[in-house]
Amino acid sequence: MAQELKRIYFALLIPAILALFLVYGAKEIGFIPTNKKISLALIAPCVFVLSVLCAVALPIFIRSLFAHSMRDEKTVSEEALIRFERKLMIVSLLTPYFIIPAYLLEFPYFYFTAIILMALYAVYYFYPSKKRIQFERRLFRVK
Repeated sequence: MAQELKRIYFALLIPAILALFLVYGAKEIGFIPTNKKISLALIAPCVFVLSVLCAVALPIFIRSLFAHSMRDEKTVSEEALIRFERKLMIVSLLTPYFIIPAYLLEFPYFYFTAIILMALYAVYYFYPSKKRIQFERRLFRVK
């Protein structure tokens, strides 16, 4: 179970990291021009809110839905737990992708830093370590 979740985790995370390095390199070389004509008054807060939603709010909502749906069950199947963990990872690991538009559009420092912090939180918290998986298995009574 841990290996499958790690494979999914890295399949979602590595493209975001590679894209970020690619965009950083392209911008530093000059392939991507700096465009100051775009108003960030609405874009930056919206992307920030999306990053908070993906890193914190939606995973909490998904967890509570899963717990509510399994409340009457004596045990939870391992497949159900894997599907649940996969949903959590997919939603939370969207957050690192929000760094790319924040960097490209040169968001104000507050929003850019907050998006990076949300991405770091999502990457750290949703890593499928053995300790975390054991905790989830105990919490949801997986057979």
